[in-house]
Amino acid sequence: MRIQKRDGRIVPYEEEKIVAAIQKANNEVEKEYRAEEELIGEILDDVKQEGKELLTVEHVQDMIEERLVSHNKYTLAKKYIVYRYQRSLLRKSNTTDESILKLIRNENKELAEENSNKNTRLASTQRDYIAGEVSRDVTRRLLLPEHIALAHENGAIHFHDADYFIQPIFNCCLINIQDMLDNGTSINGKLIESPKSFQVACTVTTQIIAAVASNQYGGQSVNIKHLGKYLRKSRLKFEQQLDQEFGDSLDAQAKKKIVDIRLRDELRSGVQTIQYQINTLMTTNGQSPFVTLFLHIDEEDEYVEETVQIIEEILTQRLQGTKNEKGVYVTPAFPKLVYVLDENNCLKGGKYDYVTHLAARCSAKRMYPDYISAKKMRENYEGNVFSCMGCRSFLSPWKDENGNYKWEGRFNQGVVSLNLPQIGILAKGDEKVFWEILEERLQLCYEALMCRHKALEGTVSDVSPIHWQYGAIARLKKGEKIDKYLHGGYSTMSLGYIGLYETTYLMKGCSHTKPEGKEFAMKVMDYMQETAARWKEETGIGFSLYGTPAETLCYRFARIDREKFGDIENVTDKGYYTNSYHVDVRENIDAFTKFTFESEFQNKSLGGAISYVEIPNLNNNLEALEELIRFIYDNIQYGEFNTKSDYCHVCGFDGEIQINENMEWECPQCHNKDHAKMNVTRRTCGYLGENFWNAGKTKEIKARVLHL
Repeated sequence: MRIQKRDGRIVPYEEEKIVAAIQKANNEVEKEYRAEEELIGEILDDVKQEGKELLTVEHVQDMIEERLVSHNKYTLAKKYIVYRYQRSLLRKSNTTDESILKLIRNENKELAEENSNKNTRLASTQRDYIAGEVSRDVTRRLLLPEHIALAHENGAIHFHDADYFIQPIFNCCLINIQDMLDNGTSINGKLIESPKSFQVACTVTTQIIAAVASNQYGGQSVNIKHLGKYLRKSRLKFEQQLDQEFGDSLDAQAKKKIVDIRLRDELRSGVQTIQYQINTLMTTNGQSPFVTLFLHIDEEDEYVEETVQIIEEILTQRLQGTKNEKGVYVTPAFPKLVYVLDENNCLKGGKYDYVTHLAARCSAKRMYPDYISAKKMRENYEGNVFSCMGCRSFLSPWKDENGNYKWEGRFNQGVVSLNLPQIGILAKGDEKVFWEILEERLQLCYEALMCRHKALEGTVSDVSPIHWQYGAIARLKKGEKIDKYLHGGYSTMSLGYIGLYETTYLMKGCSHTKPEGKEFAMKVMDYMQETAARWKEETGIGFSLYGTPAETLCYRFARIDREKFGDIENVTDKGYYTNSYHVDVRENIDAFTKFTFESEFQNKSLGGAISYVEIPNLNNNLEALEELIRFIYDNIQYGEFNTKSDYCHVCGFDGEIQINENMEWECPQCHNKDHAKMNVTRRTCGYLGENFWNAGKTKEIKARVLHL
């Protein structure tokens, strides 16, 4: 017999705990009112005779109370009931005071590290966090079922963004920017008509981004190709102005030259507006808008040449960086950039390869853009190419009443993530137990996700006019409910997961890169994917499997399990779990193999999938980087490159700190040699010099170039 705890965990039945609970109550009453050993034995027999393999802890406690009352042990029963009530109150007690005071004193390390884009010293950020702490506490004590709240606290699952659950707002979205620009919108009760020029379109876009960010808690994505139309409008405007001013007195070649100069200036100013507005605006949640720009050269678009010019300018300005308060060019956190590799720009002799060369240089210096393979995406999403949402989750295919695919104007309702390694720890290598616990935990995730769904049902459009009334998502009337967008797969709900690598190691004693481990890991992925598909079929709600890109959650789950179960080799002793299906950084595997291997898991995690490799000295590895970019197009849907950032604390230099001829770290800007005053790239394999290709310049790149 086993017992289901309030947090959903299944544990072995231990009668000693029943005895201990009754004895605690016994110690608080007179001797004549106590339960004798014989009565305690009868209670234990009653529990055993239930004949069920699984009992809830509440049911067992109810049986104890009933047996005590049937033996006229009213005083003892009352003490036991009070004990249960006190324990319940303790679980529901308000715990926000200390966390808020720590936040004000800047002592709350967990909050400070939760979001690297927020400065917890700022009053505006603290205000949002204080509201979030209150929301989180109300959510835990009153809004969520107790077993869901406890499952979250115990690290069985993670109920994402509980600090916003009290409000009827959703996670992330693809803004329908085309509709809002072409048909106008309204912000703060003021009408914004369709722009007549590129620069105005850029300004309106940033205003929309800021308004959207203030009324949802996740990221947003904007397809930059919709600005191409307005760049052409600017060109036509400049041509008309010259015709009016000079008529036939100016020859065509001179007119074109003047128009090109004016347009180039307008292009530069418009993109600069986007970059600086996004990085200087502060939304109501105390940070810059979490926005992604989707850069896709779509030759079927009539404004493709304008789109190419815009993408070039975005990459050029990102390559340069933005100046910090000291006047040093640094890498801005936003907007995130996602660049699409297609036949025309995948570095195989395509028409727009020159743009991809620029993107590679930008990645080498500024870490962005990320890369999406149009080829692989079309294979996975019924021939479509579209942006991930700001949180890196992907929508599922959905068609409107005319049978046309629709992507922009859709959103994600929320995320709940599963702690896979904890299931592996509890199963102790027994696969039968593993699958039983996995099913139980998935049911917990389903219930938690349905809490998110139910919280949004009945919401009226007035909650966020920018989303529901003025085009970001819909054009509903005032007072109209949003419910139709919650059903039928229009929006998604994400089942996240952490630590497939550690889980495989626990159950098979090896990594999922090994044949036996891979077979097991694939079964786990298939099971989760099929479960999400079954939920979708049963409910009509867009459930999908999401490779959670949540670094802080990897640490949170590992910390909780380490406290519960101690150090487990290659699992909790590392201090972190791997993201979703990723290969652990300590595996000796090259970048090409890593991308190839993980691509098989991306295909099963279509609600969200991202893979990355870490490359030291990106600037010195441009040729290797481009070879990897070329490789992404044919082999993996979503790839990203990481490195450790160098930074000089003396002058603020944010670039690559080099080794001088004396083998000393030296800042190239102020020539500071004090290693303690620098953050320097850690080269995993220990090599400190320049990195080279091997003699044949093949894909067999040396470990020191692409060492994980």
